[in-house]
Amino acid sequence: MTDQINRVVLAYSGGLDTSVILKWLQQTYNCEVVTFTADLGQGEELEPARQKAQMAGVKPEHIFIDDLREEFVRDYVFPMMRSNALYEGLYLLGTSIARPLIAKRQIEIARQVNADAVSHGATGKGNDQVRFELGYYALAPDIKVIAPWREWDLTSRTRLIEFAEQHQIPVAKDKRGESPFSTDANLLHTSSEGKVLEDPWQEVPDYVYSRTVNPEDAPDAPEYITIDFERGDGVALNGEATSPATLLTKLNELGRRHGIGRLDLVENRFVGMKSRGMYETPGGTIYHLAHRGIEQITLDRGAAHLKDELAPRYAELVYNGFWFSPEREMLQAAIDHSQAKVSGTVRLKLYKGGVYIVGRRSPNSLYSEKVVTFEDDQGAYDQRDAAGFIKLNALRLRLLGRRDA
Repeated sequence: MTDQINRVVLAYSGGLDTSVILKWLQQTYNCEVVTFTADLGQGEELEPARQKAQMAGVKPEHIFIDDLREEFVRDYVFPMMRSNALYEGLYLLGTSIARPLIAKRQIEIARQVNADAVSHGATGKGNDQVRFELGYYALAPDIKVIAPWREWDLTSRTRLIEFAEQHQIPVAKDKRGESPFSTDANLLHTSSEGKVLEDPWQEVPDYVYSRTVNPEDAPDAPEYITIDFERGDGVALNGEATSPATLLTKLNELGRRHGIGRLDLVENRFVGMKSRGMYETPGGTIYHLAHRGIEQITLDRGAAHLKDELAPRYAELVYNGFWFSPEREMLQAAIDHSQAKVSGTVRLKLYKGGVYIVGRRSPNSLYSEKVVTFEDDQGAYDQRDAAGFIKLNALRLRLLGRRDA
């Protein structure tokens, strides 16, 4: 009935869905399951996942719990942030950017333990199944992929709980019944979808937000911070050097305190349907705007405008799961080249949900006060040059006007 599978590496959180998947794989494929749990800064205690996997019969040497926070921010979040990518103009791609790293590590573990297959807990309706599997196939073209949600008949939360109880799988009390919404979290963001959020006319209830205070309840006094950049990447907060993951962690706390980074979005999924989600990206929102701030004075107009043309394409590639594609790598090379002089300091004001750039400086600044001043520029710019510039640009418009008069 099923292909011969001896060993499978499962992306495993220890929650209800992946705990059921673990047992289902053992039963359906009569195979050995290796669990992989990634610490991407989701803020949850991960040791219980180890205990649950052992209770399910997974060998201790086949339980992998890896701290990937620094790699996640350094090699995935920061390169994406250099592009200023926003999917559909708004979404900072917090879930999307985590999937290729999880897929990469799963394939590495599969090779390490000589597994025949990999498995994930993404449903057949969403984007994550595409992101995971495009990553798997890019890195291991012949790997077998098992997606239980596309195979089994456990099509509801009730059925999952019944299966769990039949097989003595612990079920958290708050999972007994319909969960109010589903969430995904990592160091960059938290997303919430489903149930109470499925009606796009209804305002998101405040209890859904887990990462930010309500902007209305944020401090009444603004807070000023500085972020230092080198070659397009953040390297210091308020003058204190910090690692990528530590910087994002600290920005998250600042964003939480000031109610920054909430987004209520109806987006177009890659699989074709529209979905409504609520995203909280506190530190990422601050960082994104700060990066644009340092680019304002260090990037040439041509490079800056070309980047703005490329950013939506880059964002779409990340959203759709094509991180390991040659076109994303080509865009990355161009973007990284543009960042060679993107170094300096940005000063920002944080206040009641808002992030405001209030200052920027750089040793590589292209801003010339001498040229732009309204005072006497002492010949730095000859205003008479503008007359010919305007006439040449107006020539075709004048010819059109004469013809159509």
